[in-house]
Amino acid sequence: MLTWNVTYHCKPGQREAFYEALRCLGIRENSLREAGNVKYDYFFSAEDSDALLLVEAWTEPALQEAHCQTDVFARLQVLKAQYCDSVTIDKFTID
Repeated sequence: MLTWNVTYHCKPGQREAFYEALRCLGIRENSLREAGNVKYDYFFSAEDSDALLLVEAWTEPALQEAHCQTDVFARLQVLKAQYCDSVTIDKFTID
């Protein structure tokens, strides 16, 4: 199992607009339908009003890599450029 904690560091005051754009894009719903996806959830930071955490889990790394090749993922990159200053990714693998 592969789990990624993806922290989007949004531009000041843009977290809610970014989250709404993600919802409109339907990335969560699309990702949950992909082979091997077992979790794809967003969390708002209580400490940092510009941080949005995505926790995603996949049954195997190859399926997560395939996710990164989808059209929806490509459109996510456009949103990240618009709304985020940076992204931090923590990766965990459990056998």
